[in-house]
Amino acid sequence: MTPNPSHNELPLPASGLPESSLAAQAIAQLLRPLARLMIEHSVQLMPMVELLKKALVEEAQASFGLADKSNTDTRVALLTGVHRKDVKRLREAPEVSAATTQMVPVAAAVVARWISEPRYLNADQSTRALARTPRRSAAGQSDFTTLVAEVSRDVGARAVLDELLRLGVVTVRDDDLIELKSAAFVPKEGLSESYHFLAANVSDHLACAVHNLMPDRQSPAMLEQSAFCQDLSAEQAAQLQLRARQLWAASLQQFLQTATVAKQRSQGQDGPRHRVRFGVYFHDGLQSTEEPVAVPAKTPRQPHKKPTS
Repeated sequence: MTPNPSHNELPLPASGLPESSLAAQAIAQLLRPLARLMIEHSVQLMPMVELLKKALVEEAQASFGLADKSNTDTRVALLTGVHRKDVKRLREAPEVSAATTQMVPVAAAVVARWISEPRYLNADQSTRALARTPRRSAAGQSDFTTLVAEVSRDVGARAVLDELLRLGVVTVRDDDLIELKSAAFVPKEGLSESYHFLAANVSDHLACAVHNLMPDRQSPAMLEQSAFCQDLSAEQAAQLQLRARQLWAASLQQFLQTATVAKQRSQGQDGPRHRVRFGVYFHDGLQSTEEPVAVPAKTPRQPHKKPTS
């Protein structure tokens, strides 16, 4: 078992000096699952090159500006390696809004409130089955329409219910009560919502790790930890995945309850607004036979630490 070390134990990058070779090695490993995503979904090289150019130009403009000066095309080209003609073209191109499903955040927020708000939970912390409207609910019991209204006044309960049914997250029982099928918002595979969460979750995770490796970083490190285990049978790996899901369900409920209080306390306070994302992942893959496990000679195998961001 190999836990990632605390950020306080990690060596910080040399003050103000980029680590280009180390970053390139890390990027090479990050690109493997991205390459698989491209191949499986028929996204070829040239469109990806254009997307990378665009991302480089946008990030250079947003995060690497000079005080009281505008970034010129030449400076952006020097920062990114993108040809100055391409920089000019991309900066002058009209913004094209991404095609995203606006219902997804509302539906996810409804589920989050359902599994965290005590009024929607049983004594054992499981979610209650809800009547569709206040008129159909028992005296003193909450209902689905009220739940949706507490999350958004812009989307009707009927539309949210249809979306959750389409996603396979809820079911309508024979007694006409709406029941949550899972304590996590996980749409069926292949739906556009899955790509929405892929982009949101992975980009925030990567942004967190990049922040922690920022040269001459002054702000505190963000939480970015994992545990690694190898030499497992397929059966034991499956058991660990089940355990991980159980731990996540409990942690998610506790976090959302705390987040609800935090959001209430933030209302009316001045200053910039922040957004947070707290997540978990579990990866199960075949172990490479080309990478021997480093075990000190003549000593029992014990947990050891490996560098991480």
